[in-house]
Amino acid sequence: MSEKRTFVSLGSSFAAGPTIEPVADPDAMRSKRNYAHIAAEVMGVNLIDLTVSGATTSTILEESHRTGTGATFAPQIQGVPANADIVTVTAGGNDLHFLGSMLYTAWSMKAPNSPLTQMMGQELATGIPSPTEHSIEAVVSGLTRIVSAVRDRARSPRILLVDYLTIIPADARARASLPFTPKQTESFADIQAALAAAFRLAAERSGAELLAASELSRDHGLGTKEPWIFGFKSEVESTSGSYHPNEDGMLAVAHEIVRHLTV
Repeated sequence: MSEKRTFVSLGSSFAAGPTIEPVADPDAMRSKRNYAHIAAEVMGVNLIDLTVSGATTSTILEESHRTGTGATFAPQIQGVPANADIVTVTAGGNDLHFLGSMLYTAWSMKAPNSPLTQMMGQELATGIPSPTEHSIEAVVSGLTRIVSAVRDRARSPRILLVDYLTIIPADARARASLPFTPKQTESFADIQAALAAAFRLAAERSGAELLAASELSRDHGLGTKEPWIFGFKSEVESTSGSYHPNEDGMLAVAHEIVRHLTV
């Protein structure tokens, strides 16, 4: 009997799946129903899920990651075994402060003087950061270095760069339903586009495969009939799931991974 293949998942919250039940690791805010768990179950492979909500390309590569619960995670790359057959990577959004700025903006409108808003504002005091050529290149570099590091550790991995599900829809009517000003919405759309572009460039430079979840989900952003993203969660204990993939989104990405790997 042949040995089961090994699937390794690296990444941040868009791979980890915060607030999707059941929870696999509360410190990592990692779900048992994120795309890696679903895809691994369908394919019948062993899964090593190293994802941690809040991760950056640096905490995947070289820096320890201390979470809000006080837990510390070693750089994710250290958990990639030599026998890894499939490796997925979803990271870079936190490098561009994408979800952090969106959540801060929502909380600033709901409760500007709350401790949570004040805490988030320490990193985002100047507002929504605009992606620059330098910041986009840093994400591209981080992703390509992750691909290189995986190849250094694993014998013959198939590496998929899985980009971020669409949050800000293209449809004007759906955009108008969002709880942001038109200017804020456009700023978030700019970061979203920059992130998708960074993944395309990283795939070209590294030779890794690209699974464009952003394209797959273009009609499933916030405000659409079938969103694959949670809306704003105002309860403090679950707010980390705001603007993140819901289970429908994770299912869609998982099924696309399975399709991609079996064609």
